[in-house]
Amino acid sequence: MDAVRSNLGGTKVLLCGVIQYANLVGVAIGYTIASSISMKAVRRAGCFHVHGHGDPCRSSSTPYMILFGLVQILFSQIPDFDEIWWLSIVAAVMSFTYSSIGLSLGIVQTISNGGFMGSLTSISFGAGVSSTQKVWHTLQAFGDIAFAYSFSNILIEIQDTIKAPPPSESKVMQKATCVSVATTTIFYMLCGCMGYAAFGDNAPDNLLTGFGFYEPFWLLDVANVAIVVHLVGAYQVFCQPIFAFVERRAAAAWPDSAFISRELRVGPFALSLFRLTWRSSFVCVTTVVAMLLPFFGDVVGLLGAVSFWPLTVYFPVEMYIKHRRVPRGSTRWICLQTLSVTCLLVSIAAAAGSIADVIDALKVYRPFSG
Repeated sequence: MDAVRSNLGGTKVLLCGVIQYANLVGVAIGYTIASSISMKAVRRAGCFHVHGHGDPCRSSSTPYMILFGLVQILFSQIPDFDEIWWLSIVAAVMSFTYSSIGLSLGIVQTISNGGFMGSLTSISFGAGVSSTQKVWHTLQAFGDIAFAYSFSNILIEIQDTIKAPPPSESKVMQKATCVSVATTTIFYMLCGCMGYAAFGDNAPDNLLTGFGFYEPFWLLDVANVAIVVHLVGAYQVFCQPIFAFVERRAAAAWPDSAFISRELRVGPFALSLFRLTWRSSFVCVTTVVAMLLPFFGDVVGLLGAVSFWPLTVYFPVEMYIKHRRVPRGSTRWICLQTLSVTCLLVSIAAAAGSIADVIDALKVYRPFSG
């Protein structure tokens, strides 16, 4: 919001804030859902190993969401970004761990199949998939891809916590962004492509929790535990901007309130009654909403679709044009606007596909039973 305020001003500041913070709340809900799926997968992997693959091994994800929420209430008492750097490192290591396991299992399965499954035109018609459903699934996939780059929502907030030069914050973030985007793209492309190559039309939503793989069960457990640990850290990284925004506003509105300003240091935690109350309430709300909507793939696609164009493309492009004084009608201006419009169309299409899938899921879903 500060960047948009400095470069664009006006109603765009409010629009940016609404989209950014709504998306961050959605990310918190999505991560709660994803963590419960992985915890549930650990239990199912053990059940399959003991009772065989014929046993449905059903269980509810609700207790796992509650457990995740309790852990987040604890970690949410850490005041700011600069005090959770170690949590980010742990999360990054966990991300590499489960991505590498998923990729390796996909390669082994493909070799064992004797070749690639599936086709370049994706899932085939028939077998419960109509041409309309294929279109919706394809569009939702754009939203899933866009969600994978949700780092743009908190890029500036992270940069704001980097110590001043040497080197400058912008140089550090330029290098970090290039390395991280390249690494993420390579891993996601390899995991996605090898997963489809391994299972073709029968590829599950998530290779590690959808049970395309059953063995070795202990390796799947390691991967899913890594996912949960990663999401514990990722939840905090994405929620810190929300926490900071609300607490800044509260401190400005009631500067003399002891309820808001008084803190008690306990190890890495700086406890305050206001932070304890409001952050705990926030975690509880996101947990309850996650229990009501446990459709991770559909929720992720919708979140990615809604936030991708404005936060990743539109505002950065407009700020660049304003900051660099790009002449209207110039070749560069036309190229930037073409990029923006193209990404807008992708976002609209992805949102339509995700909404259609959410509606289909809601037709058969019973709250708190998944």
